[in-house]
Amino acid sequence: MTTIDALRREAIDALAAGGVPAPEVDADLLIGHVLGLSRGGVQARALISSAVADDAAAAIRAAVTRRAAREPLQHITGLAPFRSLELEVGPGVFTPRPETEFVVQFAIDALALVPSPDPLAVDLGSGSGAIALAMATEVPHSRVVAVEKSADALPWTARNIERHGDGRVRLVEGDLADALPELDGLVDVVASNPPYIPLGAVPRDPEVRLFDPAAALYSGEDGLDAVRALSRTARRLLRPGGALVIEHGELQAADIGAILRADGFSAIACHRDLLGRDRATTARR
Repeated sequence: MTTIDALRREAIDALAAGGVPAPEVDADLLIGHVLGLSRGGVQARALISSAVADDAAAAIRAAVTRRAAREPLQHITGLAPFRSLELEVGPGVFTPRPETEFVVQFAIDALALVPSPDPLAVDLGSGSGAIALAMATEVPHSRVVAVEKSADALPWTARNIERHGDGRVRLVEGDLADALPELDGLVDVVASNPPYIPLGAVPRDPEVRLFDPAAALYSGEDGLDAVRALSRTARRLLRPGGALVIEHGELQAADIGAILRADGFSAIACHRDLLGRDRATTARR
């Protein structure tokens, strides 16, 4: 029988050798996942050298081996934190990132300001359902439609909506390019984290390059094919004065602004994240 502090040191060394960016954090989270402990609980038990049963130690070492090979932490634990939510994720669905937590705040703010007892929002290309569910849970009088076309992602979308949607999020299988014609001119907020990486670009992080689905990453030679379709669909769906919120790459703001302007949007604004990168664009119908 080994101790939790010995396992923790072993895990940190293995993760660091694999190039994992935050080996101490991931070691604590993996150990906590197997033992049912918070990160603080892992650290507390490490201080007193708590014993770990052989089967649990084997499970921890197996999880660490997977993470050291750069499999996403969220795939190993099966869960991804997103704002106040804990979403189920795995192979076939894009893992939500902290950047999207920043972007969705613009959609939440716009939705909360709609002078209606039941404002309507649409999340185009919903994936895990992160954006749709954040809007629904943080603006609880809203109605939200999540649109997703990937057969691999849809089970994850459905599972998370069942878990967190409280009956106010409707899932629709479909392409963002021609989604929801029955809602033309009726939607208050359209939000999306579309694919926006150019086909010739290769993401630096192995977790993205090797594990996120290509359909959620790449979008034409300049990365903006999905944004062009999104702009046209949002123009069709939104009521006059309705808001559009798009996540994008840090070098795409000017091009996206031009696309939206050509499609007749107004009040186009780019927003920087906490690192000073252009990561969101908002506009009005």
